[in-house]
Amino acid sequence: MTPLDDLFSTEESRAESQLEKVVTLNPAEISDFPNHPFKVKQDEAMAEMVDSVRKYGVLVPALVRPKEGGGYEMVAGHRRKFAAALAELTEIPCIVRNLTDDEATIIMVDSNLQRETILPSEKAFAYKMKLDAMKRQAGRPKNSAPLEPNLKGTRSNEELAANSPDSRSQIQRFIRLTELIPPVLQMVDDGKIAFRPAVELSYLSKEQQESLYSTMECEDCTPSLAQAIKMKEFSKDGKLTDEVILSIMQEEKPNQKEQFKMPKERISKYFAPGTPAQKIEDTIVKALELYRKRERQKSMER
Repeated sequence: MTPLDDLFSTEESRAESQLEKVVTLNPAEISDFPNHPFKVKQDEAMAEMVDSVRKYGVLVPALVRPKEGGGYEMVAGHRRKFAAALAELTEIPCIVRNLTDDEATIIMVDSNLQRETILPSEKAFAYKMKLDAMKRQAGRPKNSAPLEPNLKGTRSNEELAANSPDSRSQIQRFIRLTELIPPVLQMVDDGKIAFRPAVELSYLSKEQQESLYSTMECEDCTPSLAQAIKMKEFSKDGKLTDEVILSIMQEEKPNQKEQFKMPKERISKYFAPGTPAQKIEDTIVKALELYRKRERQKSMER
């Protein structure tokens, strides 16, 4: 039987009731997205956001979804929520949307991949979460037969690459980083281990990675791409022992050059948090070239 409310409501009013509206919610009522891969840091950029929130409030509504047991779960807007909490706001604008776990995961990842600075580990786990969600969705297509497992994975990979800033092969490399143990992955985030060697190291077992990490700490060195590939091959053949790891890491790299080191805290204030080491190096070199050019001009004018 049709409910009385539907009998006496117009089509226009029923359509309006389905439209999403912006509501105000207390940040304390909104929990973080489970296993959120993007770090919310209390850095200089966050301090600027807090100042803006104090003056003008949260201008762009966050996206949340209702939880079964009450309250809400953040989908897009973790940094805005954190800034609002620091600014001691009791209300922020939100769009409440009913979403499945997979739908929420895809939106959460897409909303954060547009950020200017993203750590390798953040991209790695974000891509993995989104790909897994897309594969689950592909396995439950509406009004059609399920896809074969291999075809399902292929199509999901292609679709993910089509809507991402990275190519399909690069996305797969990022996802490989999720196989690294935390301290090694942290070295990748810190720019101490380059991306491509890190991908090769991800094929080592956890125990072998632990041994490698200990060796890197003791020898104060990191593997080149060639060394990482060599360790991967030894591991594949079941011959990568602690002694072999040490022997490989003690090899002199063909392009090994004397390194100039500077304490990170001396230059950190000039760069945004998470800036890749290579970008920092390139910027410093350009600044020195500009300085030398100006000094030459001053000498010619004397």
